[in-house]
Amino acid sequence: MVDLKGQYHGIKERVDASISEVIENTAFINGPEVHQFQKELEDYLEVKHVIPCANGTDALQIAMMGLGLKPGDEVITADFTFAATVEVIALLQLTPVLVDVDPVNFNIDIGAIKKAITPRTKAIVPVHLFGLTANMDAVMEIAEQHNLFVIEDNAQGIGADYKSKNGSTKKSGTIGHVASTSFFPSKNLGCYGDGGAIFTNDDDLAHTIRGIVNHGMYVRYHHDVVGVNSRLDSIQAAVLRAKLPNLDVYNTARRNTARKYNEAFSEIENIITPTADCDSPKGICDNCNCHVFHQYTLRIVNSDRDALVQHLNENNIPCGVYYPIPLHSQKAYRDDRYNEADFPITNQLVKEVISLPMHTELDNEQIDFITRTVINFVNK
Repeated sequence: MVDLKGQYHGIKERVDASISEVIENTAFINGPEVHQFQKELEDYLEVKHVIPCANGTDALQIAMMGLGLKPGDEVITADFTFAATVEVIALLQLTPVLVDVDPVNFNIDIGAIKKAITPRTKAIVPVHLFGLTANMDAVMEIAEQHNLFVIEDNAQGIGADYKSKNGSTKKSGTIGHVASTSFFPSKNLGCYGDGGAIFTNDDDLAHTIRGIVNHGMYVRYHHDVVGVNSRLDSIQAAVLRAKLPNLDVYNTARRNTARKYNEAFSEIENIITPTADCDSPKGICDNCNCHVFHQYTLRIVNSDRDALVQHLNENNIPCGVYYPIPLHSQKAYRDDRYNEADFPITNQLVKEVISLPMHTELDNEQIDFITRTVINFVNK
């Protein structure tokens, strides 16, 4: 699904030198590479505060801790996403409220958010799924009307642009009150282990979060808030510093690959291709950055998605089903509050979606082989 070795060879000299420098100076925790990466990512995102941490799940949990949410507070999020989004809500003894998603872009359904709000609702977590930013204008309007926090789950969307209806453009993860991201190796900006970060423009919130990630300390052995141990180590920061200057290039390569996939599948009735929120008739425009295609995800209709998975595996083509089981159906998160009739889109998507290889090193020959193999199966 990803070619990290091929990507590494393109930046090998810089990565190797940066890692060697960390080993040589032995500043493995909170060393210069971490602080430099933090500043460089703040500049790239045009956000006031980036707080690195150990992984994307920690980032989401720490963001919620920083907001001071209390047990029993309700947090609305999408049913169609990875479990980490709802996992941290449950871990903090908050009440997850799962809602359906949009059938076109797979992101949280705005109408479903409105219906789910109660007097106990305190926050909304829009997930920028597969690399496409959720409808943040609408989410922020709802949040303002009901005095709610917005926590962006930007684990799959780093580098994406969101163009507001007022004409302004911001990077995903810089629009809500706080955001989290993951630097898992397969992400668009990934390290060589685990890593994550929290973003915010709120000075006070940033101060609180900086204490939380470091055992609640601002001064050594003075624990001012309840915290955790969640730090991005210097070697991972060195890798991320080497990759960050290439992030836009990587995302452009992903969009170009997505465009080629879309063109190949454009006449196939049993395939619904992904689209970006732009005006291009092909679904992906040439000059916008609204979708960074962390995953390239098709819907297979009137055909057997699971049989296609097997067919691709037999032809040595990696693929993935993200996600095969809705969160509301997972054993850990089942709740009598949920009604199957409230999740028609999610329940349909889990039967239809399939993600094809998507990374910066795909070439035309590989894309042609993948698309022909898919088309031959669905047309038989």
